[in-house]
Amino acid sequence: MTVIKCESYEEMSSVAADLVVGQIESKPDSVLGLATGSTPLGLYAELIKRYEDKHVDFSQIVTFNLDEYYPIAKDHPQSYHYYMDTNFFSKVNIASKYLPDGQSDDPDAQSALYDAQIEAAGGIDLQILGIGTNGHIGFNEPSDAYSMSTFMTALAPSTIESNSRYFAAGETQPTSAITMGIGGIFNAKKIVLLISGASKAPVAKRLLENKVYTDLPASLLLLHRDFTVILDREALGE
Repeated sequence: MTVIKCESYEEMSSVAADLVVGQIESKPDSVLGLATGSTPLGLYAELIKRYEDKHVDFSQIVTFNLDEYYPIAKDHPQSYHYYMDTNFFSKVNIASKYLPDGQSDDPDAQSALYDAQIEAAGGIDLQILGIGTNGHIGFNEPSDAYSMSTFMTALAPSTIESNSRYFAAGETQPTSAITMGIGGIFNAKKIVLLISGASKAPVAKRLLENKVYTDLPASLLLLHRDFTVILDREALGE
């Protein structure tokens, strides 16, 4: 594990953008794994700025997102399709982009198809991750056993509560999601985990103990051959 400690969220986002741009420079047709949530917003804003300044070209890039709520329409303001289009895809020239289909009639078939699409693309070169307050990555919640492949999962109560702020009062909030499994994430050649904010300090502290905990999904990444963690000062609890 490589640990990069940053003074601020802005610095963390810039450092992460450096890694993504470096990956694209070394392999212009890279396959990127992308995350949603509040943490990577600064990364996407920085990548958009660099694209506009002509410091990076996404024209050969293929992306796969970690997950999508289920069930949810693609044009729902809280869907990850909408999030990615609004915050990134509509502002850069990415060649091909894939997300799980939160409207599929058969989520199991959709999950198998998603894994096949990743394999057909040659696998993920660089996977960007955030982390939940309970240590989840993607929507792989703390469990006694973890899926190797993409699957539909029930969201933990803590995750539902944490994400409820994104949904209007009285609005039906999805309690399930289609997510890459731990195995799919682990298959990425490089993994970058972003941790930001004081609410993530407890889980960051456990991860930095450099021990694998069965109830901390993110700690399984310690076994990966190329794993980088980038934290801001608030997440470090300093």
